[in-house]
Amino acid sequence: MKVVDVQETPIACCAPIAAAALTDDEADATARLFRALGDPTRIRILNLLLSSDEPVCACDLFPATGLAQPTVSFHLKKLLEAGLIQREERGTWAYYSVDDGAMARLGHVADVRKGTRRPM
Repeated sequence: MKVVDVQETPIACCAPIAAAALTDDEADATARLFRALGDPTRIRILNLLLSSDEPVCACDLFPATGLAQPTVSFHLKKLLEAGLIQREERGTWAYYSVDDGAMARLGHVADVRKGTRRPM
C-alpha cells in the first residue's frame, strides 16, 4: 500500500480563533482552512470519511455524494491541499482517509473560549 503525499504545502495552522492575538500569518492560515471547509460537498465528504473505519475508495464517493467523478475529484483535491485528508493508491484506485493530526488541529482552531492560547 503506497501513501501518496500530493500536498504541495498543507495549510499551516493556526491559533485558536479566540486567541488573545493573531498574527497576520495565523489569520491567513485560519481563513484558508475555513475556505477549504466552506463547501457543503467537502463537509459531506469529510463526514463520509470520518464515519468510516477504513480508508474509502474514491469509487465509493461518487455514488455516496451523487456527484460525477470530476466534481468529487475537485473537492478531494481541495481537502488534500488543506492537509485535512490523506490519499493512498491501491492498484488503479485512490483511497482517502481523514488526517487525524489535522482533525486535532481543527479542534484547536475552533476552540472559542476567551483568551485561548496555542499550547507551547
